[in-house]
Amino acid sequence: MAELPKLPKNLDDLSFRDAMAALDDIVALLESNTLELEDSLIAYEQGVGLLRNLRSRLENAQQKVDVLMGELEETESDEVIDSTLQKA
Repeated sequence: MAELPKLPKNLDDLSFRDAMAALDDIVALLESNTLELEDSLIAYEQGVGLLRNLRSRLENAQQKVDVLMGELEETESDEVIDSTLQKA
């Protein structure tokens, strides 16, 4: 009989790669139709928890990238912005 993966209580203790691998294992296990109904429900709950955790990590990473990209963008200098106010 197939075995459910052992996951830590805090999913943040898993690396992103390990969490993805655990999710892949759960999906394969569910697709195999080898689990009893109760175990299928437990596996599904684990999968949903992993998916939420991974999405949250990706959103946080995207926010960090957005902040870093914003810092890299050149802002116009005051001279360029005020050029319309210069006398001809």
